[in-house]
Amino acid sequence: MENKPSNLEQALPREQAAAKAAILAECERLAEVGITFVAVHLDGSGDEGVNEDIKCYATDDYAYEESEVQNADFSYLQEHFETLVPYGYENGCGGFGDVILNVKTRKITVERNDRFEDCTTSNYEV
Repeated sequence: MENKPSNLEQALPREQAAAKAAILAECERLAEVGITFVAVHLDGSGDEGVNEDIKCYATDDYAYEESEVQNADFSYLQEHFETLVPYGYENGCGGFGDVILNVKTRKITVERNDRFEDCTTSNYEV
């Protein structure tokens, strides 16, 4: 049985497909220096979006801001990761999340969390 790309992989715009290929091409180098995850954290609120600098991790599981490898410089991948940041995450109340490369499995995951404001209205006569 052959592995077929998912509908999402087939639908990637050319720019994102090129960014994904560039990131995956670095997995061997990352693994050689003991890096297990590479991630860019994103946070947006008040219609402003901020992407943090790329961070490398040497852990069994990815956890934002834990066990960052300080002497690893793969900053040249920043632009490729930012290409995969979901469009519009900064709109409204702003979303947050991560673009994460699992070096071992060679899979890139985009985790997006959206924030919402909610309002309840009551109307009655007195």
